Amino acid sequence: MKTVSVIVPCYNEEEAAPIFYREFLKRTAEMDCQWEFWFVDDGSKDGTLAEFRALRAQDERVHFISFSRNFGKESAMYAGLEAATGDYVAIMDVDLQDPPELLPGMLQSIEKEGYDCVATRRVTRKGEPLIRSFFARQFYRLINRISKTEIVDGARDFRLMTRQMVDSILSLKEVSRFSKGIFSWVGYRTKWLEYENVERVAGETKWNFWKLFLYSIDGITAFST
Repeated sequence: MKTVSVIVPCYNEEEAAPIFYREFLKRTAEMDCQWEFWFVDDGSKDGTLAEFRALRAQDERVHFISFSRNFGKESAMYAGLEAATGDYVAIMDVDLQDPPELLPGMLQSIEKEGYDCVATRRVTRKGEPLIRSFFARQFYRLINRISKTEIVDGARDFRLMTRQMVDSILSLKEVSRFSKGIFSWVGYRTKWLEYENVERVAGETKWNFWKLFLYSIDGITAFST
C-alpha cells in the first residue's frame, strides 16, 4: 500500500486545523492508501501549534514543524516537502478551499494514467474582491508573455505529485521561491483539474493585496530574463 504525505502550511489557523483534519479523513475514507500528515506552523501567534500537538496526541500519522517566526507560505511548503517521506506528496490549504474529495481521482490519474502530477486550478473567483481578481488576471497575462515557463491562470498550490517530481523540486535551492513556476519548470506530465472557488471553512485569508503584489514580483523576477 502506497503512502501519501499531506503538507498543510498554517499561519494563525487554530480554528481551521481540527476541522481540516476531521473533514479530510471523512472525505477520503474510501482511499486505499496510508496517510502521513505534515502540518507546518508558520510562526503563528494563536493556538495553532497547540492544535497540532493535540492532533499528534491522538494520531501518530500527524507530524508538525514549527517555525521560529513567520517566514511565509513558500518556506512552509518547502519545509513540508523536505520532511515528507511518502511515495506521493500532496500540498493543501488548511481552510478546505482545496477539496479533499478530489484526491481519490488525483491518485487514480497518477497510478492508472501515468501522470507525475495532478494539479488544480480555479475556473471562477467567486467571493474574491473584483479588484483583486482583475490584478490576478493581469499578472498571469504578463508573466506568460515574458516567461518561457508556463504559469497557469488560476493555478492552486493544491496538487498531488510523485516522489520523483518532489525530489526534482527539492533539488532547486533558491531562497526566494515561486512554487507555481518551479512546479512547471521541472517538467513532468501534469494533468489539470478545474473546480469552482470554495469559501474558507474558518478564519480569514492571510493574503492581503500588498502581500500578493510582492509575491507577483517574486514570480516575475524569478521566471523572466
